[in-house]
Amino acid sequence: MKHGGNVWQGGHPSHWLDFSANLRPEGMPEWVKSAISRASENVRYYPDPDMGLAASGLAAYAGVSDDMILPAAGGIAAIDLALSQNPGRVITDRHTFGEYALRASVQGRECVTWDGSQLREGDTRVICNPNNPTGTAMSREEILNTYKSLKNSGCDLIADEAFIDYCPDVSVRRDAQEGLSIVGSLTKILCIPGVRLGYVCAGKEAISCLKRKAMPWALNAFAARIAAELPEHLEEIRRDASLNEYRRDLFCSLLEDMGAQVQPSNANFLLCDFGRDMSDAVWYLKTRNILVRECASFGLGANYLRLAVRTEEENRLLTEELKKWLAS
Repeated sequence: MKHGGNVWQGGHPSHWLDFSANLRPEGMPEWVKSAISRASENVRYYPDPDMGLAASGLAAYAGVSDDMILPAAGGIAAIDLALSQNPGRVITDRHTFGEYALRASVQGRECVTWDGSQLREGDTRVICNPNNPTGTAMSREEILNTYKSLKNSGCDLIADEAFIDYCPDVSVRRDAQEGLSIVGSLTKILCIPGVRLGYVCAGKEAISCLKRKAMPWALNAFAARIAAELPEHLEEIRRDASLNEYRRDLFCSLLEDMGAQVQPSNANFLLCDFGRDMSDAVWYLKTRNILVRECASFGLGANYLRLAVRTEEENRLLTEELKKWLAS
């Protein structure tokens, strides 16, 4: 499974209880639904090519000036744009999001795994923070120290903050500058994977250059409207992150009580090592209309599952089904 969230494998998508995609379990917030409804009036028109209101909304959300952010059609589009800045190699961590290597290939760049020593001038280091699939996060100071070290070697840093809304204190968006780019999306915290809303934060010159590379009309009417209204709903986003932390801790306890080894997480998912091949468990759960994320695409064995944090009731339901499978 390259990505989670494949609820199109039979029946209606709502028939699945999806632990494979890390999304707000209640679905879209009401304000997002209202924004989409209002935006439908503008579907008959071409979107604003400058994405002015959307950029301003995203800039206020990220805490940067309007000329330091570029909206994108989702997080992967933002990654693709950020990786277009240099011709050198792309250096990623061993167990992380596989799309970096794929987008590097599209950009004609070689991708290698970080071993702590192999920097060349013109390389780009990519760090997912918090990391996917482990959920662990580096501090802001650690990221900035890494950037300074890379800069001294003539290299750039891209920080992927796709899950940063769950640990905003470690964000380096406000530190964006030449050689330090940040990519992110609103997909997870707002549960809008079908809308495609992401962004790149970078130095002003880099953003100016990326604007010339970006596809015209990058944001559809719905994504643009949601982005423009973001500043009015920052407190709701913070409350959702706090609720996720509470649910995550309870879910972690349930899984550990089953004997799973759970990686400490700062995100809205948990990486679990069950100490045995879980391939049959994945198929068993599918018969119960439950999807979970296998971790082969992250370079991890079949004993690992990445589980999204959902509601307390849903988390308990999953653990009960896992107990049934383990008992059988």
